[in-house]
Amino acid sequence: MDSNIEKKEYNITVYTENQIGLLNRIAIIFSRRKLNVESLNTSPSEVESIHRFNIVINETEDVVKKVARQLEKQVEVLKVYFNTNEDVIWQELALYKVPTDIIAEHVSVERLLREYGARAVVIRKDYTVFETTGHREETDALVEVLQQYGLIEFVRSARVAIIKDSDGFHAKLREFERLEPGEDVIENEYLNKGQKVFTM
Repeated sequence: MDSNIEKKEYNITVYTENQIGLLNRIAIIFSRRKLNVESLNTSPSEVESIHRFNIVINETEDVVKKVARQLEKQVEVLKVYFNTNEDVIWQELALYKVPTDIIAEHVSVERLLREYGARAVVIRKDYTVFETTGHREETDALVEVLQQYGLIEFVRSARVAIIKDSDGFHAKLREFERLEPGEDVIENEYLNKGQKVFTM
């Protein structure tokens, strides 16, 4: 099967100067194309005053390329990258609320939580909250196990991801500043270099 036709999870990384109002326009881009966003996270980036969105969608490469191009047309957006799960290091954080008395009674539960790398973040008389980080399959597996021990509540964060083969956006900006032509150089010279500068 052609890899462009095959759907898979893609991590779209968006670097932006200003996130106010941008989230709404990003949502419109996805909803117009009837695309389901699996996960969306916004945070500061390695560059001061530049924000970083991480959006996860399950789509074909062709669709993801088109969405990335449309996102880059937004005024505040500096650059958009898209990567498969193999090309990023990613984690999600999960919280589990379980009755304390059941945890105390079953030694096996405590051992199980250690196996999953869970740590207690709140211990009260009526409930205990555990936290784990990992891939979705890992956090989902623990949900299934804890269901039989009276799992009260479960929540998982949006994905955070770092691109493996990337020098970071800071390096791209420095490179851009170094290559930016003087006033006497025709504008097209920068436009020709622009793609090289911003390719990760």
